Amino acid sequence: MEHQTDVLVVGSGLAGTRLALELAGKCSVTILAKGPRDEGSTRYAQGGIAAAWLEEDSWEAHVRDTLIAGAGLCHREVVDRTAREARERVEELIALGVEFDQRSNHPGEYDLHREGGHSARRILHAKDITGAELMRALLAAVDQHPDIAVLENRMVINLATAGWRAKLANDLPPDPDRVLGAYILNSETGRVEAYSAKIVVLCTGGVGKVYIYTSNPDVSTGDGLAMAYRAGARITNMEFIQFHPTCLYHPEAGNFLISEALRGEGGVLRLANGEAFMHRYDERRELAPRDIVARAIDSELKRTGQECVFLDMTHFAREQIVHKFPNINARCMELGIDMAVSPIPVVPAAHYSCGGVATDLVGESSVRNLFVVGETAHTGLHGANRLASNSLLEAISFAHHSARVILERLPDMGQAKLIPPWDSGTSSEPDEQVVITQVWEEIRRFMWNYVGIVRTTRRLQRARKRLDLVEEEIRNYYWDFQLTGDLVELRNIATVAGIIVDSAMRRRESRGLHYTLDYPSQDQRFLTDTIVQRKW
Repeated sequence: MEHQTDVLVVGSGLAGTRLALELAGKCSVTILAKGPRDEGSTRYAQGGIAAAWLEEDSWEAHVRDTLIAGAGLCHREVVDRTAREARERVEELIALGVEFDQRSNHPGEYDLHREGGHSARRILHAKDITGAELMRALLAAVDQHPDIAVLENRMVINLATAGWRAKLANDLPPDPDRVLGAYILNSETGRVEAYSAKIVVLCTGGVGKVYIYTSNPDVSTGDGLAMAYRAGARITNMEFIQFHPTCLYHPEAGNFLISEALRGEGGVLRLANGEAFMHRYDERRELAPRDIVARAIDSELKRTGQECVFLDMTHFAREQIVHKFPNINARCMELGIDMAVSPIPVVPAAHYSCGGVATDLVGESSVRNLFVVGETAHTGLHGANRLASNSLLEAISFAHHSARVILERLPDMGQAKLIPPWDSGTSSEPDEQVVITQVWEEIRRFMWNYVGIVRTTRRLQRARKRLDLVEEEIRNYYWDFQLTGDLVELRNIATVAGIIVDSAMRRRESRGLHYTLDYPSQDQRFLTDTIVQRKW
């Protein structure tokens, strides 16, 4: 089945919906949601959005905090623009109906959190379910625009590019290459559909499911990153995977996150014997950036042999906890943890990718007409370590600038070029689902063990050898059997895992989120982005 649209947006989270709303009424937009339209990382975001809001704060201070956290690899022009425009972008969300918390008895004044790495209170939030509030408001706004189609249960397999078509014809790829559309697995019918588009925007979120322990939802399998890489786009800085310091440690907790805001409000990290330890690692203690806190916890767990550390909020009155952190409190109480009287057991988990598909200042990748917004992108904002609550800000900032350029470009593009129908060849029905499950678990486990918070050259080499074997097995399985959602995701996490390993092996220093025992110091020779790209 052939579909045509002006702009094809892959992903229905904050980045995708905000961009679609900027385009609404000016062109046709199709949003593809991998599952239900509100499922994704945005929905689970707890903390909030950073913006200099108070008179005693400034966007310049926000810039300084971002640069310090980024450990020398932030792109200054991107940081300056994003921080300078932050309040304006947030005010646009408020105009769309997003309701951030206001101070009690001070109507009109927002209740601002402070989080690790920030020098001031500047985090606008909706209790501890900011992401859910964003999705509520933005999806309601999307529903008001008949020219925005939202299709659920659509999983993108591959991008279609002019270079790919030239390769099919045994011709040289064009220079520059450009995107023509995408092939989509309709999970409701099991069929592969072709979508032709003038512009494709990847807003597919992160890669957390590459690791066995993650705060990310199940849909975060690096789909956009993998398909952009296969299409020849440049990928940047994928060695910088942020491990959130505090995920709830409980056999029934799944991937439940304990927000940065708890440490921002005075939460203290302790060992099982009650000893505080962050003073041994950084003078900012619990308010140090995430990379430092995560490594500190990892070091203490290895030193003591304990399975978790504890986040102590018992100095807070119960009324304050229920008011400020109702969602976290409710989940802890469900599991028998009363955070008003008992510390919360926590461990680090894979949380956010500071690298991604390399984009320019308006979100366009190295493949013409392929834009990337949100966690899938590497814009240069985060450097080697993302400052807390800058991720949602990056998404709305680049959604705005990408939409502006897309609208300028569309009138001169003519009709979307049709792409050939999907050819499934002689593939047959999958015969052993256990093969996919086994390989999936193997990748995620060795990525955690070998390419986690602390790395060594030998561990990375072991991971690369395992991946060489696994990737060959996946290639054979991929072409022999008909596509399923699990097979598409498995192929993608293997691709992403390889990119992370290759990027980490190239960076022979420790900087930000990339820490290797073989090169424990920063090296000015590596004060540059790591770039990987698939060759034709």
